[in-house]
Amino acid sequence: MSKDRKAPGLLDPQILLPAARDAFRKLDPRQLLRNPVIFVTEVVAAVVTLLFLRDLATSTADAIFSGQIAAWLWFTVLFATFAEAVAEGRGRAQADSLKKTKSELLARRLTAGGATETVPATTLKVGDVVLVSAGELIPGDGEVIDGVASVNESAITGESAPVIRESGGDRSAVTGGTQVLSDEIKVKITVAPGSSFVDRMIALIEGAQRQKTPNEIALSILLSGLTLIFLFVCVAIWGLAGYSGTVLSVTVLAALLVTLIPTTIGGLLSAIGIAGMDRLVRFNVIATSGRAVEAAGDVDTLLLDKTGTVTFGNRMASDFLPAPGVTQSELAEAALLASLSDETPEGRSIVALATGEFAIPMPKAEFDAVIGFAAETRLSGVDQGKRRLRKGAVDAILRFAGRTEDTAPSEFRRDVDAIARSGGTPLAVADGTTLLGVIHLKDIVKPGIKERFAALRAMGIRTVMVTGDNPVTAAAIASEAGVDDYLAEATPEDKLAFIRREQQGGRLIAMCGDGTNDAPALAQADVGVAMQTGTQAAREAANMVDLDSSPTKLIEIVEIGKQLLMTRGSLTTFSIANDVAKYFAIIPALFVATYPTLDALNIMGLASPQSAILSAVIFNALIIVALIPLALRGVAYRPSGAASLLRRNLLVYGLGGLVLPFAGIKLIDVAVSALQLV
Repeated sequence: MSKDRKAPGLLDPQILLPAARDAFRKLDPRQLLRNPVIFVTEVVAAVVTLLFLRDLATSTADAIFSGQIAAWLWFTVLFATFAEAVAEGRGRAQADSLKKTKSELLARRLTAGGATETVPATTLKVGDVVLVSAGELIPGDGEVIDGVASVNESAITGESAPVIRESGGDRSAVTGGTQVLSDEIKVKITVAPGSSFVDRMIALIEGAQRQKTPNEIALSILLSGLTLIFLFVCVAIWGLAGYSGTVLSVTVLAALLVTLIPTTIGGLLSAIGIAGMDRLVRFNVIATSGRAVEAAGDVDTLLLDKTGTVTFGNRMASDFLPAPGVTQSELAEAALLASLSDETPEGRSIVALATGEFAIPMPKAEFDAVIGFAAETRLSGVDQGKRRLRKGAVDAILRFAGRTEDTAPSEFRRDVDAIARSGGTPLAVADGTTLLGVIHLKDIVKPGIKERFAALRAMGIRTVMVTGDNPVTAAAIASEAGVDDYLAEATPEDKLAFIRREQQGGRLIAMCGDGTNDAPALAQADVGVAMQTGTQAAREAANMVDLDSSPTKLIEIVEIGKQLLMTRGSLTTFSIANDVAKYFAIIPALFVATYPTLDALNIMGLASPQSAILSAVIFNALIIVALIPLALRGVAYRPSGAASLLRRNLLVYGLGGLVLPFAGIKLIDVAVSALQLV
């Protein structure tokens, strides 16, 4: 998918119009309590509005001044709530567009007369019998009552190797959502709706809770603390004014409070979240939560599901190991011919390997007989003249060739054992009674993934592969992929418990997965990244969906997360620093009548006390708008130490926050005076 993928734009009317309505709905104080800075600003705006109405009713000269102060304070609050509404609107739009890809699973139910009828899988009842053919999904949990088939259960169990499911015995149970790869089976539904494997996964997802990030908690404490401190400061100034005989109006004190508390960063937090989500979209990642993007910047551990995430998911042919007296090209040609009628992913991978890496041309001759792959025989092949070529499971080919393990060549047995020990799957090839060699099937690690994991390690992120495979296979794949650790034979409960243990240790966890069995872990993780090629349950449990299905996309996600943290830190530094200019604007204006010597602090040469106060309030509102481009673009991320980042922030945004407001307030004061607004 193109990196230029179109996403809902910031100016999309479908987002802006609902956001405009939501901005007013978010004025509800119960909602604004989550943002203490904007909540205090709203309370102050309400108080000043009441004072304006009083002044207006009594025809007081201060009505124009208090009205302008009230208008700019409401603008500040509404802009903050509107930005938050836009962020939520984008998240809903992206989630809705993703859910539109969901289609209801249909089932072919057998009627009493033996005919089939197509019905929604959700309407199936215990005892219903459905017919499932190759390429179709099994519509519900049940058992095979007729037939035998190869079934891909990787999306549910995490085990990549297809399994044989047949009627009778202990291999008859099947799970809803798994795919039949060959043949056709009849399945009797044995589990009532609401009690299936997928329903159990949903229950685990609903029980998962996300943590707040340390940066989130720290910033909330900082903003709340500064707001409380400046509230006390304003009360103290009011008391000081009364003691000195200075009359200060509530409107002036309200303006002072709002300009001193960190409204800049309070109003820009949502815009920063929007920026992160926009940048993720450019990398083909849909995020339904801006907070998840921020959490990515603090991730300590990355869990990756093996099947479909680290590996391609289906076991694929990787090598041809010929028997004595047979060349590799001869084995590749025989394997190609014997696999032409095998429509399973393994069979197609053999054809691809033979025609690609070994340049064996596709045959044009006619065959005397074509034997298609069947789960019952576990082999496929062709007859061509005197040649009787077969490819399949080792024991099936040995029976076909009239051999036993003891009578097979030692080199053949050695290759079979070596493949099994490495966690792969051996397939044998024979021409009549002659064994030609072995095909190595294995989970293919996605190309370039080892280098990407090394980059994650350099960023201080520990990678852990989780899989339902046995420890031998898990160790082999982990070594090839270059992960730091692995968790083998992992159940959904095991993954969930692992994440919770890590989180209890104070670590933030990211999880990449694509299967229904990954859904609980994706929901519990601080950052859950689902592959678009995965199941619907996985995509809905995660707070991010990677449309390219690349597990190492987390590198870009982490970089964007760190960029968000740096942007937020930089703007917080600026927000705190720009208060200094407001001190020089408002403090002299408050007391200059009582203490004329304070006019020396009017270093900006502001026209009048009222003009100074109004200019500071206007600057306080407009600076939020002016900084939106920086919040959307973000501060460039450069991997470096915390000390160097702190120095850079203090120099650029601390110093900028000191200097810029002096110029800005002065220019606004000139405009206010020229327009005679006060």
